[in-house]
Amino acid sequence: MKKLITGMFLSASMIALAATNMAHAAFVNSSATTELVDGKQAKVIEIKGTDAMQFDLKEIKVKAGQKVKLKLTHAGKLAKTAMGHNWVLLKEGVDVPAFGSKAAAARDNEYIPKSEVGSIIAHTKLLGGGESDTIEFTAPKKGKYTYICSFPGHYALMKGTFIVE
Repeated sequence: MKKLITGMFLSASMIALAATNMAHAAFVNSSATTELVDGKQAKVIEIKGTDAMQFDLKEIKVKAGQKVKLKLTHAGKLAKTAMGHNWVLLKEGVDVPAFGSKAAAARDNEYIPKSEVGSIIAHTKLLGGGESDTIEFTAPKKGKYTYICSFPGHYALMKGTFIVE
């Protein structure tokens, strides 16, 4: 009888230890949206663009001055010459259609117009299907900013709001 009780106690202890380890693993995994970058907690954002000219995120929220690590993945299959995607965060007040028109003429610079670099906070490389690019930047002051894909004609559908609180 004593062996049976000891065995049950050991089994219960092992189950409790396993549950504690699983709870710790769940806690570690639940914090996967932030990481330490240059001594500060960074907001990690993953966004996808598709061959249907859509971003999977229409709104992104961060804190003013926060480090941001953004990964853009082109989830489609088409080449960047036919359906390239990038992620461009524009400063407040930028005329998006005017920027998009200038971007369409900037093929040699992956549709980032050199005359408009002062209008851009951050941007990724131009990607083809299956490619990805990760950038890091510091969130600007509080406000609402527009992000777009600057490939010709995409800005009308591929856009979203970057909210800085």
